[in-house]
Amino acid sequence: MNHPAPSLPDGVSVVIPAYNEERRISATLRRIVEYARERLPAWEVIVVDDGSRDRTSEVARAAVGADEPLRVLRVEPNRGKGHAFKVGALASTYPYVLLSDADLSTPIEEVEKLWPYASPRTVVIGSRALQESRLEVRQPFYREMMGKTFNLVVQLLLLPGIHDSQCGFKLLGREVVDGVVRELVTDRFAFDVELLARAMRRGFEVREVAVRWRNDDRTRVHPIRDSASMLRDVFRLWWRLRKG
Repeated sequence: MNHPAPSLPDGVSVVIPAYNEERRISATLRRIVEYARERLPAWEVIVVDDGSRDRTSEVARAAVGADEPLRVLRVEPNRGKGHAFKVGALASTYPYVLLSDADLSTPIEEVEKLWPYASPRTVVIGSRALQESRLEVRQPFYREMMGKTFNLVVQLLLLPGIHDSQCGFKLLGREVVDGVVRELVTDRFAFDVELLARAMRRGFEVREVAVRWRNDDRTRVHPIRDSASMLRDVFRLWWRLRKG
């Protein structure tokens, strides 16, 4: 017997940005669809292929049955995770949008920890940095230190009290999607910071919830190049919001 989640009676759109993910996307989609059929009363999955050079789109379309509510959108050329999420979120049809990474580093069932805090005007973010968080496979030490340094800068400039802006597991209410996601201009990995900063400035609620998380060493984030780019984007965002 299915047991729908009472907290989200009107449905969830799962948005997965994907770049060169042909090796991982099939297993991720099968797991999400299996879970959604058991637990969600209404749902869809939107994969946004961000200009992949491999067979991400083809593999995604073949991963589950043709009768499942799966859409694969392709963006050309590659622009970044932030732009891919924006495309998917604005194409979504349900009242709630769940951002999930293509490697499913936060298991899909962890969304049940986010449900109690969900509302049309709330962003509920999965967090790896709270005392109750469970890091089942940790990042290498140097990546953890770089992440903590980045988060410290983000807290000082834009997001006081937010311990982990970058976990790729976030549940957005429709008012946040329509009122904030449309305004996002950060195309790459720092888009999470812009999303949360703009949401807070608009008076939307941001809730941080501990989740389980497993590092995948096949991550697309380059420790030097992407970290420097993220810091530049954060400072640009701080300056833009400060002037605005």
